[in-house]
Amino acid sequence: MKPPRRAPSQQVRATLWRSLQTFTITRIVIALVLLLYLGVDFEGGSLHGDPANAETCIAYLGVAVGLALAARWRRRFLIQLAVQIGVDLAVISILYLGAGGMRGGLGILYLFPLAGAAILAPLVLALFSAALATLFLLAQSVWQILLDERDPALMQAGLYGAAFFAGVLMVNRLAARLLKQEELAARRGADLAIQQAINAIVVADVGDGILVVGDDGSVFTGNPAARRMLGLDGEASGFLLQAAPAFAPVAEAFQSWLATPDDGAAFVTLKPWHADEGAVYGRRDQPVHLKLRFARVDTEPAEGRSVIFMQDVSAIENQAQQLKLASMGRLTASIAHEVRNPLSAIGHATALLAEDLQGPAEVRLLKIVGDNVARVNRMVEDILQLSRKAQPNGEPIALRDFLEGLKAEFCEIHGLAGDIVHLGDADGMSVRFDPLHLHEVLLNLLNNAVRYASRQPASIRIFPMRDATGRSELHVQDDGPGITPEVRAHLFEPFYTTSSKGTGLGLYLARELCLNNDAKLDYETRFDPSAMGPRKASGRFVITFADPA
Repeated sequence: MKPPRRAPSQQVRATLWRSLQTFTITRIVIALVLLLYLGVDFEGGSLHGDPANAETCIAYLGVAVGLALAARWRRRFLIQLAVQIGVDLAVISILYLGAGGMRGGLGILYLFPLAGAAILAPLVLALFSAALATLFLLAQSVWQILLDERDPALMQAGLYGAAFFAGVLMVNRLAARLLKQEELAARRGADLAIQQAINAIVVADVGDGILVVGDDGSVFTGNPAARRMLGLDGEASGFLLQAAPAFAPVAEAFQSWLATPDDGAAFVTLKPWHADEGAVYGRRDQPVHLKLRFARVDTEPAEGRSVIFMQDVSAIENQAQQLKLASMGRLTASIAHEVRNPLSAIGHATALLAEDLQGPAEVRLLKIVGDNVARVNRMVEDILQLSRKAQPNGEPIALRDFLEGLKAEFCEIHGLAGDIVHLGDADGMSVRFDPLHLHEVLLNLLNNAVRYASRQPASIRIFPMRDATGRSELHVQDDGPGITPEVRAHLFEPFYTTSSKGTGLGLYLARELCLNNDAKLDYETRFDPSAMGPRKASGRFVITFADPA
């Protein structure tokens, strides 16, 4: 059983009606030509030729105009087409007889209605039209034989008929193939329109930001999430990333990726920015941490374009910290009794054993026990410190004197030369921060820095700066390899560490102390597209203080 025939699409039906209207206009032109050719006697200087042919052509012209008007109604396509073909065959047959049959040379006119039938009608109707024209030509030739004509042109009529059938069959198959291709194109177009509508909905509602940019940094388009992350007031298009200072971290990361494309992600921080003029202002509220991924558009029309996927990881980081804080809340409720007391007993027993056991093996084992007891005890102290939200001292701190004292203490603890730690110009700058808290935060950052720095002169740098809003910042940077994007994603999570000797609470405690003083601690990555290798991206810890100095 054959499947039911699918109705033609709206686009194909529109094409058929346009073709039918063209068919009717062509009929009017042919009627005018026939009227001039058969109804006017140019040789005798008379405007009236054969009256019968003239009347037939005039009537044909009038009917052609009526059929053209009826075709604009666009109803009952096959009925209108059948009527038009029938009228054409009838009029051409009358003119054919009036011209004396095959000798008149009007048999060629049958190609016009038959071609229209082959293009617009189904194959059965087209072959039926060809059969009518062929039977009429053969019948007229047979009639001439009955009238005892010497040259009835029966062979010529048969050849005409064969040509009619062959032409109709070939043209109809070609037209059917073209209609199938148009039908396929219409379905593909409809599917593409649906897919584009779905893509528009997904891109508009997706939580990740999407930017389409050129190699020169020009932004072509962006979705609402991208506008929200970047802090754009209007459309995310028509500007250069590198021309907007607020988006410098994104532009640097993109240019770095263009220099050495890879599948890795980049983490950047967009800080609040206030521009005096222009359509691109940047964020005005809080800094946002973005995870950037890049993809190249490979199609030819979009050559030189790339897509930047932006994910706001601030909410993810906060959620992860909240989950771990909930676990630590239950842990700290019983940690003093369940952990500190056994630790004290173990430490005391170790000290007593050290008085009696003096052998090298025993001393080494006791040292291992003592070191691990101290490590666990330090972890317990860090955990208990999380719950101590002491009120910070609001007195301003003169950064120059404070940093010089911190540098001297740090170099003495680690036995470093004085030129290893470089201090930036902090003359006249002061910040509101509890001195003990700031001392602990910076000492934690410097202890991490000395672990990876080369210990060459100025390999560790501490320098103050001001952001775009006038707030004071303190940067801590070393010349080590930097933090990878994978580690950056978990950098400030409690209990996350890449060191076998660390507790995973140092940076978390430092950030909590900053928050307790209305400040913020973050890790920022600066990109240098001209650099090669690991130095292409350099990172630094940045403390942003609450009040401008």
